[in-house]
Parts: sequence; C-alpha cells; structure tokens
Amino acid sequence: MAKRFDGSQQALDLNNIRTDPDLVSHKIEVTLNRKTHMEAVITIIEENIPELTCLNLSNNRIHKLDELSELVAKVPNLKTLNLSHNEVRLSDRELDKVKGLKLVELWLNRNPLCLYFKDQASYISAVRQRFPRLLKLDGNDLPPPIGFDVETPTTIPPCKKHRKDIYCVCCRYYSIYDSGDRQPLLDAYHDGASLSLTTPYSTQNPSRSSLGEYHKDTRNLKRIKDTTMRFRLLKHTRLNVVAFINELPKTQHDIASFTVDVNTYTVIAVDGKSRDSTMAFSRVFVTVPAGGSGLCIVNDQLFIRMATTEEIRRAFVAPAPTPSSSPVPTLTAPQQEMLTAFSLKSGMNLEWSQKCLQDNEWDFNRAAQIFTQLKTDGHIPDVAFIK
Repeated sequence: MAKRFDGSQQALDLNNIRTDPDLVSHKIEVTLNRKTHMEAVITIIEENIPELTCLNLSNNRIHKLDELSELVAKVPNLKTLNLSHNEVRLSDRELDKVKGLKLVELWLNRNPLCLYFKDQASYISAVRQRFPRLLKLDGNDLPPPIGFDVETPTTIPPCKKHRKDIYCVCCRYYSIYDSGDRQPLLDAYHDGASLSLTTPYSTQNPSRSSLGEYHKDTRNLKRIKDTTMRFRLLKHTRLNVVAFINELPKTQHDIASFTVDVNTYTVIAVDGKSRDSTMAFSRVFVTVPAGGSGLCIVNDQLFIRMATTEEIRRAFVAPAPTPSSSPVPTLTAPQQEMLTAFSLKSGMNLEWSQKCLQDNEWDFNRAAQIFTQLKTDGHIPDVAFIK
C-alpha cells in the first residue's frame, strides 16, 4: 500500500487492488467487498495516514457501503472519494452510510446505484443532499451550493436585574399564602383577574384520591366536558379569586424546591412542593405592571398533583454544609470584607452568607432586606446558622 500512497497529495490509490501484481505475487488477496478486508484497510489508514484527503476505491466490486461508515470518524479530513466502477446498488439511501464525510469531490459513475435516478438533476440533488459541500461529481463541476449562514445557537442570558424582583414577588406571595390569613392576597390580583385549578385526569374515584379535596374544583378539560361547568369553575374577579384561595386547604411550601421560569417579564412559572409531602404543584402567573415597579396578577393557573417519590425524599431537606466555611479565595478584598460583615450581622455561616450576597449581586442592603424577609417567614434552614 505504501507504493500506492502519494504523500504530497495525501492520496491513496486502491483502484483494482485485488489484481495488484505485488500482492498477487505474494499470494495476498485483498478483496474490498469483504467486510474483514475493508475493515483491515481502514485500520491501516487510521494508524498510518489518518490525515488522508483523497481515497480511490474504484474497480473493487464493492456493493455495500456499511464498512465505509468508519471513515467518518477515522479519516475525518477525507475530501475526495472515488467509488466508480463498483457494484453499489439498492437506492440513494446507501449513501446515508457515508454522509458524515465532508466531501468536495465524489465519483459514483458506473454503479447500478446511478440507474435508480430518473434524470441527472435528481441524481445531483440526492447526492448533494448528503454532501452539501460537494463541488465535483463524477469529474464534472457542480454549480456552487446555495446555502444560508446558520446562526450559532445562543442561550438567552438570565436577566439579573429582574431576578431579585421576581424572587421577592414569589417569596411575598407564598409567605401570605402559607399564613393563616390569605386575605392580603387581594393586593396581588388585578380587579379583572381569573384563576383556574387543575388536577391530573384520573378514572378512579376522586374521593379515594389524595387529591380529593381539590377534585371538586378541578377544571381539567379532559374530565369536564360541559361548557357551562367549565365556565363556572373558572374564578373571575379579584374578590372571587381570593375567596376561592381562602377555601383551599392550608399549606406550607418549600421555597428551596421552587423552580421559577420567566418566559417574558410578565409571565412567571413556578414549580415546587408543599409541606404536605404528597403534594407538588406547577403555577403560571400572568402579570401586568402595577404602580412603580410592582406587578399585578391578571391570570393564575394552578396545577396540583401527587409528588414523586424523589420529590418527597428531597422536600424540606436542607443542603449539607460544605467541609470548610472559609471564603472562596477568588473573592476580591472588598467582597471578603462584605462577606465577613454580613455573616456577623446575619448570624449565618460564610457559605450561606456568600450565597445570599451573590444572589443579590453583592448589594449589602438588598441582601439584608431579603434575609430579614426570609427569616421572618421561617424559610431559612437551621444549617445556615451552623458555623
């Protein structure tokens, strides 16, 4: 094979290799339409000339391209592949096995495969669908490929400016919701607000379910078919919404379990668990601006379901403290000073003090305000005060 390799072009010519005089004289048979023989050749290429850019496999009675799929990973720089005068048949799907190659030149002429296409245009189209960078097919130049620049997928960065606002809204809402009196929630809703409660669809007797207290008010559209009942179960106006909320069972939510997603600044999705360890919820608030920088709920969709075993296990379990309570060395000198001062003032250890400061962008006053609110509501675990 060394005699057939052109190092200046990084090209290997294996045309009609089975009749090579040197191999025949040594009674060595290389038949590339046999799986083991083709795999052996590809292994030799991978181990000795992985930078290969041109490979000629013409006149080798190759009828399937299964083994050639290994070229995609093992010979990633391959740009020219000659498969002419072989016996590749079936349909254009055979090309799917090597479509991962970044070819600019391909030879397929004199293969039964070419007879599959009704005309030259469909042939070129099918080949280019697999090899969009192809510039030459069977020795003929192709017109430049028409394409569009594809933008690199980007992740929308989190808006730190509004994160604290949304976090405060959720904390205030659920501190009231979990209190003995939910009436102050009137201030959270718009005059024309609406609320719907949904539980999972179930064919079993609702009264026997752990969600039985909620089933009578569920507006699950798979369960409620009557349009009049659907409308009646939708709570309208601020007074009716809060009156309904007051009738729901008492709860205590695990703030630490909350996942909050803000699709737009006016739509807040909250998922979490309540102290009743068998319950979990998903909630979507649609809001509008209300005076200053406040928000007012115009639509409230509450979904209550049974918690999974894993959710039950993790509910109301505080994270284990780290072995060291020393400040992270990467903090700046002012940040370390602020961390020490905040830890002394709050009584929390350095780990939790740093977390509070980081969540509030190292704004000492804002972090102190959030800390006071959470501590008052009983949402800071005891582990935060272990030093």
